[in-house]
Amino acid sequence: MLGGLWRRAAEDVAAVFQRDPAARSTAEVIACYPGLHAIWLHRLAHRLYRGGAYLPARLISHGSRWLTGVEIHPGAQLGRRVVIDHGMGIVIGETAMVGDDVLIYQGVTLGGNRRTKEKRHPTIGSRVVLGIGSTVLGNIEVGDDARVGAGAVVSRPVEPGTTVVGVPAHPIQLRRLAPVPMPNLEHADLPDPVAEAIAVLLERVERLEAELHLLRGHQHSHDGAHSHQDHKAVLEALVRDSSGG
Repeated sequence: MLGGLWRRAAEDVAAVFQRDPAARSTAEVIACYPGLHAIWLHRLAHRLYRGGAYLPARLISHGSRWLTGVEIHPGAQLGRRVVIDHGMGIVIGETAMVGDDVLIYQGVTLGGNRRTKEKRHPTIGSRVVLGIGSTVLGNIEVGDDARVGAGAVVSRPVEPGTTVVGVPAHPIQLRRLAPVPMPNLEHADLPDPVAEAIAVLLERVERLEAELHLLRGHQHSHDGAHSHQDHKAVLEALVRDSSGG
């Protein structure tokens, strides 16, 4: 049993080194990473909670919150190699389930949306990235290899390999299956749908202006060969084609 605990602890430290380039030494990680402390204290609290020692489990959870700024209900289930980066302000509810190799940034909330004692918190798959300040609410599932953008509010299930952003969260890249066992942990590297839409509109405007310039040159070169009505009809057709394309 003790050997298993040491192996899990070593696994946790190795996971921090894998995800945080600021980590310099094992001693530093063990002594100075509150997210790691929160996970270790949660394992103790969770063991007591499962054994029916609810008050001691809650006291340990409360102490961990005071020490680390991370609030994890002792009933929550965390997988292996979960990394909490910085951690301040994280809240994980009683019936939440978190898979393996999940990366959680500060300010994340895995909350419930009902008052019943049934499962009311989210299930997070493996290799998921939860960006800064993101919120996942209710008994929904976030699939494996998904990414939740910073500040997103998720209230509907997220398909595996999907990136979601916004309030409420919406998918912007479907079925982005991870090419390697670990996902891309660059949670700031997210597409910008607004910028992409503006770029498409600017491209259409530029094309319309170029075609209008050619049309005017064509009109002057024929010295009035087309009537004003024909010219107007051509312009209207050009606008319809551009807005429809």
